[in-house]
Order: sequence, then structure tokens, then C-alpha cells
Amino acid sequence: MNDPAQLKGKKGLRRLWNALGYSRDGLIAAWKNEAAFREEILLALVAIPLALYLSKTGIERALLIGSILLILIVEILNSAIEAIVDKASPEKHELAKRAKDMGSAAVLFSLINAAAVWACVLWPPAA
Repeated sequence: MNDPAQLKGKKGLRRLWNALGYSRDGLIAAWKNEAAFREEILLALVAIPLALYLSKTGIERALLIGSILLILIVEILNSAIEAIVDKASPEKHELAKRAKDMGSAAVLFSLINAAAVWACVLWPPAA
């Protein structure tokens, strides 16, 4: 039986270097193939500097920026789900549709979360 550690390949700094390359490749693939990801990157390019300008504390900065980064994270995961579903089942199937719809719903919730965080942080509390 194969040792699971051997199946992982490289170790140490080489593994970290490889992981960075895989991450770079994933970002490039998302940028090239996913219009929604490109739109959300543009949103982040506006929202993150705005968050730095509008926030008053480190906690506010973390919440505002983190909520935007969460959108990007969920979009990449959704795109990965869609890609693997398309590879596994190119024909229409109820389970494939369900997986894709659930990924889309996750993106929607990340957008709602960002809107709620921004509203809570930036709107002053009622007196």
C-alpha cells in the first residue's frame, strides 16, 4: 500500500513554492475563464481602497476588506465546482444543476454578507 505522504510529492519549501504556482495558475484561470470573477476583482479594486479610506479602526478595515475577499474566495470555489461538474457530466443532469445552483447561491450569500457588513460598519447607529 502506498504511503499517503508519498503521494503528496514535494515537501518543505519546494512544496510551498509549488503551491504558490498552483495558486497563481488558479487565479489566471479564474481571470481568463470567469466573467463574474473579473467583475468581482474590479469591485475589489474599488472597494478595498475605499475601505481603507472609510474605516476608522483596524477591526472595521478587517471587516470591510474581509467581506470583499470572501466574495472572491467563494467565486473561485464556485467556479471550481462548475468546472469539475462540467468535466464529470457534460450532459444536463439534475445533480449537476443542483451543484451549480448551490455554488451560485453561496456566491449570492457572500455578496449579501458584504453588503450587510458594509452597511453595519459605515452607517452610524441610530441615536
